[in-house]
Amino acid sequence: MSYVVSPAPVSSVPVKDSDHLYAVNRIYCVGQNYGDHVREMGGDPKKNPPVFFSKPANAIVINNKGVNYPPATRELHHEVELVVALSGGGLRIPEQSAMSCVYGYAVGIDLTCRDLQQSAKETGRPWDTAKGFDQSAPISPIKPFPLNKDLGDAMITLSLNNEVRQEAKLSDMIWSVSEIISALSNFYELKAGDLIFTGTPSGVSSVAPGDHITANIVGVGELEFDICDAL
Repeated sequence: MSYVVSPAPVSSVPVKDSDHLYAVNRIYCVGQNYGDHVREMGGDPKKNPPVFFSKPANAIVINNKGVNYPPATRELHHEVELVVALSGGGLRIPEQSAMSCVYGYAVGIDLTCRDLQQSAKETGRPWDTAKGFDQSAPISPIKPFPLNKDLGDAMITLSLNNEVRQEAKLSDMIWSVSEIISALSNFYELKAGDLIFTGTPSGVSSVAPGDHITANIVGVGELEFDICDAL
C-alpha cells in the first residue's frame, strides 16, 4: 500500500552533546504559569487551574535558525519557557510519579501574535492563529536528566538585542513540572515524544525584523536566533 501524499518529515530536536535526535509527537503549552506574568496580563495567579493550549509539532525551529516574522500580525511577542521533554506518559498520571515520565529539558520560546491573541480573547475564539503558526516554537537542544530532575531555583532569562527583558527563577512557577504533567494527563494521553512548554515569566515584549534574541536556563542550555523579514 502506498501513500497518496508523501508523509511529512519527522519533526525532531537535537539531544545535547549527542548525535541522537528526539522525535516530537505533540507540543503542549501552559499559559499564565508565573505570577508576575499573570498580573501583567491582567489576571489573578491563584484564581484558576492551569491553562493549556497546543502548537503543531512542525512549529519547532532548531539549530538557532532565524525566524521569519509571521505575516498576519503587527505585534509579535517573545515568551521564554522551560520545555519538558517526555520519555513516557499515560492518562491520569499521579503527581508523585509524574517525574518518571521526564526525559530532559530544553529552552524554548513561545512566540505569540499578541494582537491576534487579544482579539481571540475578546471574541471568545480559539488561540490557534496567535500561538500555533509556522516557526512559533524555537527550541534549544534537549539536555537529558536521567537522575535528579528537580531544577530548583535555576534562573531563566531572555535578552532582546543584549538587553535583559525576562528574568526569573524556575521555582517562581505557579504550577510545578510534576503538577503540570499530572493535570495535563487528565485531558490527553501523554506519550514519549511530547514536549511541554511550561509558561513564561513577566517582561514579554514586542520583537521586529532585525532583532536578536538570546535565552538561557542555568543548567539546561542556551538558545539564540534572529527575527527575519516576513516571507
